Amino acid sequence: MENSIRMLRKAAGLRQEDLAERLGVTRQTINAIENNKYDPTLGLAMRLARLLNTTVEELFRLPEE
Repeated sequence: MENSIRMLRKAAGLRQEDLAERLGVTRQTINAIENNKYDPTLGLAMRLARLLNTTVEELFRLPEE
């Protein structure tokens, strides 16, 4: 699954550490999600979208086939 977390995080002026702290996860988790190595739980995806002021559908997308 692809995502636009890095772009939206940077636009909000947040570091990976900042985002992780606000979400109660590790910086490594944020890094893994941003690099498409880990798909977050639905709850975490919803909290990420809320924090980045977007929707889950806009934040995450399936790769083109």
